[in-house]
Amino acid sequence: MTNPTRLTQAILFTLASLFAVGHAHAAAFQLKEKSAKGQGRAFAGSISTPGDASVVADNPAAMRLLGGRVLQADLTAVNYSVEFSGTGQDAFGRPLSGGDGGDAGATSPLPALYFQTPIGERMHLGFSVTAPFGFKTDYGRSWLGRYHGTKTEIRTVDVGASFSYDVNPYVSFGGSVFIEHAQAKLNTAIDFGTLLAASGVPGYAPTSADGYSRIDASNNEWGFTIGGLFSPSEHTNIGIAYRSQVNHEPNDVDAHFDVPSAVQSILAVGRPGWFTDTRASTSLKLPATLTASFSHRLNDQWSIMADVSRTAWGKFQEVELDFRSPQANQVLNFGYRDTTFASIGTEYKANEKLTLRAGVAYDQSPVTNKVRDVRVPDTDRTWLSLGATWQVSESAEYSVGYTHLFVNDSKTDLVSATGSTLQGAFDVGGDILAFEGAWRF
Repeated sequence: MTNPTRLTQAILFTLASLFAVGHAHAAAFQLKEKSAKGQGRAFAGSISTPGDASVVADNPAAMRLLGGRVLQADLTAVNYSVEFSGTGQDAFGRPLSGGDGGDAGATSPLPALYFQTPIGERMHLGFSVTAPFGFKTDYGRSWLGRYHGTKTEIRTVDVGASFSYDVNPYVSFGGSVFIEHAQAKLNTAIDFGTLLAASGVPGYAPTSADGYSRIDASNNEWGFTIGGLFSPSEHTNIGIAYRSQVNHEPNDVDAHFDVPSAVQSILAVGRPGWFTDTRASTSLKLPATLTASFSHRLNDQWSIMADVSRTAWGKFQEVELDFRSPQANQVLNFGYRDTTFASIGTEYKANEKLTLRAGVAYDQSPVTNKVRDVRVPDTDRTWLSLGATWQVSESAEYSVGYTHLFVNDSKTDLVSATGSTLQGAFDVGGDILAFEGAWRF
């Protein structure tokens, strides 16, 4: 028969890392991919450059740069690859079974939609649909690092309404309010073999009785964006915008456990009610961002632009899960740091129909070597971007933007809650292709 005290200690140790969220693309799981025009210049001048309706969401004050009524639709394909190479050992030091997980990344579509219309001579009204956070990786259930995570999927969708007022031709202020739907799905393998062996249950050894957990959380919350646009001259624009932190507090998180039947009977004696399907509540703070943007038209053909943004990931330190079952609450530590994104870009108007773009950017990750795990092995990256716009008519134009991400290999050296280890490196890469249509009427 099991020793309930030893079993409880082992279970608590397991739960401490069972639901750890990974770190994802574009500074953790933050996404900047909302505009093909912006993509083509690495988002330099993202909230100060004329002609891009994505400012409806990112800096409503810049809606005066859009002229008349405009509808803009964007579709971005993000191809993010994650391939692991390395080794792992179980709690007894024996090599872990399982493959390398293949390419755990994914190609994901990111749609965005914007509408802006003037109201009188000084006011502007806009609406937007965007996806500011998201990521997905899937290694499969039987890969080498399954006890650290098998599948991670994070999605958000924002629906916003924006308003701005032009104080004069040189100064504008604006703001928006948005409703954000957030969803997170996290799957992890559980090494019940080690858990029970450590509790003195005969017949069990590391990796001999795998189970799995599935966490599914969703929530709706609201946030806001405020900004200003300042134009020292008709050729120069300076934008600044603040996007608020969004505090999601889902209280109906679905926690599902696949437990071998023999293990279930042992748990029912040693710790009844643990590792059973239940609900939980938690709090997830998606970070605030402050962006400063500069655009300047040199002449009739050339323009230059730059962007600097700071994201307050440093407040994303821990998440607590409060289970409705007898399982103890768990505090998950992340240790993120604040990050900086900086870019420079240029536009060249080849003729009345064709505009070309290019840009480079440095994108800092909130994830350091100390806190990196397998769910999304995030690291700093450099962007190289190209793009173009074809003006079909006075009322219609189409744009394309492409970015290649240069990412250094990211190393990991992990110990799971049940004592298995994982050492190796991730070969991470990414390509982004965006398409856009804009219509004025």
